[in-house]
Amino acid sequence: MLTELRNLPAPAKLNLFLHVTGRRADGYHLLETVFQLVDLADRIDLRRREDGEIHRIDPPADIPADVDLTVRAARALQAATGCRLGVDIRLAKSIPLGGGLGGGSSDAATVLLGLDRLWSLGLGRERLRQVALTLGADVPVFVYGRNAYATGIGERLRPVDLPPRWFVLVMPPVAVATATVFRDPKLTRSTKPLTISGFSKRTSVHTRTAAPGTARGVLPGRNDLQEIVVSREPLVAAALEALSAAVSSTVGARGVTRMTGSGACVFAALDSLEAARETARRVLLQNVGTVRVVSGVSRHPLGSSQVG
Repeated sequence: MLTELRNLPAPAKLNLFLHVTGRRADGYHLLETVFQLVDLADRIDLRRREDGEIHRIDPPADIPADVDLTVRAARALQAATGCRLGVDIRLAKSIPLGGGLGGGSSDAATVLLGLDRLWSLGLGRERLRQVALTLGADVPVFVYGRNAYATGIGERLRPVDLPPRWFVLVMPPVAVATATVFRDPKLTRSTKPLTISGFSKRTSVHTRTAAPGTARGVLPGRNDLQEIVVSREPLVAAALEALSAAVSSTVGARGVTRMTGSGACVFAALDSLEAARETARRVLLQNVGTVRVVSGVSRHPLGSSQVG
């Protein structure tokens, strides 16, 4: 009998673009985005309990259990299935908090995927996505398990094939509260949708013609939240400016610089590891935040054979 799963990855994501296309009567915003998974990941250990208790081992002092997404995910799965087993959850964080990288949502998804196996539920990804949506709009894409074009509140997902890319991430020393950004009266809420065919066509055309060392595909669209965050957070504005300058001054590199999610992390997309490393070296000298190079991945590192 399986009693423990160790070192389960919970990968970060980037929003290659993020459009706010409307607002529902219940207040939720309608979005259009492409989610790109990357190889930066938190790590989770799960140990099965027979008493039905859900425990977070060494939890952060400032996050109560009732708002901890990993705990909420386990409880939601219990409620959805009637399972009487419990779990001890240990989380090792690598994804910055408040960065727009989806760390909390990814952690919750990995708990769902892991417990589906640890508790011998056999639900599979489609049914787990239904549970995931009750936890937050970004959780379903991590259960879905691959790069995706998303609409609705983020729950309507279609697979999208993306070219190989390396990303330079810059995380300024500030956390952005998503809710405050969406409440801003200046936020654009009526962007015309790009559509998945428009995204794929505009990316693939530029990919075929791109010179070595340039960004594979000029990323179409924009991040509608970026203007709001930049106006509120000088550190995010400084990080974007420094990253753009670093890309421009790196020989053989061209790339769009953009904020992911509601920030505060900003990124540049490049098709060469060498160009990404040189860009990272240059922006690091500007002391605008934590800098790292990551690569895009096409699928969640927890394959279907590992999660039931």
